[in-house]
Amino acid sequence: MSSLSEFHFLSVLAQEMNMRKAAERLFVSQPALSQRLQTIEKEWGEKLFVRSQKGLSLTPAGELVIKFINEVITKEEKVKESIHALNAEVYGTLKIAVASIVGQNWLPQVLKQYVTRYPQAKISLLTGWSSEILKTLYEDHVHIGIIRGTPDWKGVKIHLFEDPLCLVDTEITSPEQILNTDRPFIQFKSDSNYYQEIQDWWLRKFKTPPKRTIVVDQIETCKQMTFNGIGYAILPEITLNGVEKNIFKIPLLDENNLPLKRDTWLLGYESAFQLKQVQAFVELIKEFIRDEKNRGMDSLL
Repeated sequence: MSSLSEFHFLSVLAQEMNMRKAAERLFVSQPALSQRLQTIEKEWGEKLFVRSQKGLSLTPAGELVIKFINEVITKEEKVKESIHALNAEVYGTLKIAVASIVGQNWLPQVLKQYVTRYPQAKISLLTGWSSEILKTLYEDHVHIGIIRGTPDWKGVKIHLFEDPLCLVDTEITSPEQILNTDRPFIQFKSDSNYYQEIQDWWLRKFKTPPKRTIVVDQIETCKQMTFNGIGYAILPEITLNGVEKNIFKIPLLDENNLPLKRDTWLLGYESAFQLKQVQAFVELIKEFIRDEKNRGMDSLL
């Protein structure tokens, strides 16, 4: 039976589907890689990969073997995490899935402190829409997820922070001016609940759709187009740190005349919070948020 090192070897091959790229990742020559693959295939008694000019493809037997070894590798990682949890120091891989907007604008400051404080720990980071983050959590691909909005989650749920939604433009200084402008409303593709929140506010406020719209696929594109005076947008305040002085930011108000805000939550299963690398990360986040609040209070004094 193949060893764990050979399982990792086959896993890299299946990920890359290319001998040259796999050889580079494994720090071996292509002839050595090819010879090792032949030895492993002989051990399994079946051809696992087929070579072509386009690269590698899995045989039916190869698909079964790769599925099996990926399951073994996942179990191996969990056993290692449990062993590391017996030690006092923080080891292991912290697997996080984060809403892109948080991953781009807030998380890097936290991760910088984490890698400095816990040099033995590793980080695996996925980003995407909040709905995608929830999916990775349900499928147990990550330890914890950080999402936007109000989640329907039965496991551990920690509220991190909330930030206002703002009307952003180089010219418009109040929402009422929107009715009198021909400037386009720049929207970015997002989760349905965020989109619905904006739609509800818009219809309450104006009772009519925007005169002109531009839809882009990324929030950063939307932001840069707005900053360059192409049109106006509605953006979360988390994206507006260090914004230029010539940009107007007008907080949106709900039907009770209160700021319209977006929540950010940290989620996970109870079992994940038993791991030292997860415990350390959560404590560091709480510490970071406390420091942010204290800095905010100091600036008001």
